[in-house]
Amino acid sequence: MCVQYLTTINTNWVKTYFDLDLPQSNAHDVFPTYPDPIILKSHNTERTAIGLAHFGLVPSWAKEENFGRKTYNARAETVAEKPSNKHAWTKRHYALALADAFYEPCYASGKAVRTIIKQTNQEPMAIASIWDTWTEPETGELIVSFSMLTIEAGNHPVMNRMHKPDEEKRTVVPLRPELFDAWLNATPEEARTLLQLDSIPELTIE
Repeated sequence: MCVQYLTTINTNWVKTYFDLDLPQSNAHDVFPTYPDPIILKSHNTERTAIGLAHFGLVPSWAKEENFGRKTYNARAETVAEKPSNKHAWTKRHYALALADAFYEPCYASGKAVRTIIKQTNQEPMAIASIWDTWTEPETGELIVSFSMLTIEAGNHPVMNRMHKPDEEKRTVVPLRPELFDAWLNATPEEARTLLQLDSIPELTIE
């Protein structure tokens, strides 16, 4: 589970992999409801775009934006059925959240130690996510929001050390660069095949 991450500030990396300009964000440390850049693709125009979206998916039927405080992660096993996620999943609203690192509690010492997780090569990460839109009732403002997908991580050499010993091990899914386009263009069936430990680049902790 990921409740906090560091948004990337590596404009050159974003330009190299996506040929897009990284928009300026007010926060480097990102928590639920904070706006942060994501990359998505329109399946109508086939255009790939980057823009700010709120961390924590707010479905169209939600009463208030604070709904996103409890939907910042979405389980891969139930994303197609859960009411808050299934519209984004079935409509192929797949996105990449851009991060330099994310935080998890490590219990290897027997107690929680706030731990930062990065790619071993120190490059930014593009984390598999879903997005949706919500209209602010009073202003009519259209707000884009997103959730990061999570998978079971008991067999991952780094992520299986996170969370309490008796808790299920979970991880978000940073994708290897060769899978970026596949994720953005995926059908629901193809997306499921990408949500696995083999899709994750080598990670390290600091």
